[in-house]
Amino acid sequence: MPSHHRTIVIGAGAAGLFCAAHAGPGTLVLDHAARAAEKVRISGGGRCNFTNTDADAASYLGENPHFPKSALARYSPWDFTALMARHGLSWHEKTRGQLFCDQKSTAVIEMLLAEARGAGAEIALSTTISDVDHDGTRYRLTTSNGPFTADTLVLATGGRSIPKMGATGFAHDIARQFGHRVTELRPGLVPLTFGDRFVPLAGVSLPVRAHAGGTSFDEDMLFTHRGLSGPAILQISSYWREGAQIALDLLPGTDLLALLAAKKRRAGRRALTTELAELLPARLVDHLAPDLGLAGNLADQSDARLGEIAQALKAWSLTPTGTEGWRTAEVTLGGVATDALSSKTMESTLSPGLFIIGEAVDVTGWLGGYNFHWAWASAHAAGTEIAARA
Repeated sequence: MPSHHRTIVIGAGAAGLFCAAHAGPGTLVLDHAARAAEKVRISGGGRCNFTNTDADAASYLGENPHFPKSALARYSPWDFTALMARHGLSWHEKTRGQLFCDQKSTAVIEMLLAEARGAGAEIALSTTISDVDHDGTRYRLTTSNGPFTADTLVLATGGRSIPKMGATGFAHDIARQFGHRVTELRPGLVPLTFGDRFVPLAGVSLPVRAHAGGTSFDEDMLFTHRGLSGPAILQISSYWREGAQIALDLLPGTDLLALLAAKKRRAGRRALTTELAELLPARLVDHLAPDLGLAGNLADQSDARLGEIAQALKAWSLTPTGTEGWRTAEVTLGGVATDALSSKTMESTLSPGLFIIGEAVDVTGWLGGYNFHWAWASAHAAGTEIAARA
């Protein structure tokens, strides 16, 4: 005889646990992993960048840019900080609205588990689900711990990013089974590769303005043995498409031509590379010198030539060979299409009682706490609706 529950949430991650905390009694959370919320545990270097004060729809990518508005409007970053305060947790803003927990990220996990259990939810880990269907009355699940049925089913298993932690396309497969369309899936917030081109520069970092897909971000960039990483690159990776170029302003906010012209007037006999090394990492200047023809003294450069150099450094165009893929991607771009989901409740319009939340949905945030906030907001939308129907 199947064990029946009012609601079954598949996925004991950020979204799944938070949904269970709002859905209330009669909720069962299932997950194949041995530990809950592993992405929360590793986030923010173990400190959990749990939200961003600037979280709004403009900070998210997806087929329908308006879809996140409703859920985000009804659950703000300050709602989550208030919850943390009730649990005795504190936080700080690191940069650009990014809020980090002062305690270890495990404290956030403990809070999520306490909230879910306090609401009457049960949590069953190390439970593999082999089949999900609907018998016309209830959702039915076949699992390694026996059969279960539920009036309401929530898909909260995330996307395909970081497969070493057990991430799969499970939610997408089940959504398709119930008639949902899944948009193109791509690794997001991921380093870009350039073969061995930048091996000599590995470890060099600097602030840049990175451009791709009509969008730009002012953040730090890091050269690696494989290519480019750092916040600026992770951000634009979500907008970059295979075969396209990216552009890098290596001195954002600087009128480089005017600066070089002034240096020429003051110290024209100094080497051009020496002057540039006062503005950029010396290893980078040495790397660029052959390609850009950075030779001679400043006095040897005509005004037109200084303009060419400034243009090259302010708009360095590069074509990545690819990305580091799912292995290092922080999020999944794409997901369950929002055209068959309620933006208010996250419920399927194709299969009543089916809710899809978090990273499984075609809503992907910027780097810096935005994706966790979408987990909280979408889970809150679904959970409160489920509770209202009890």
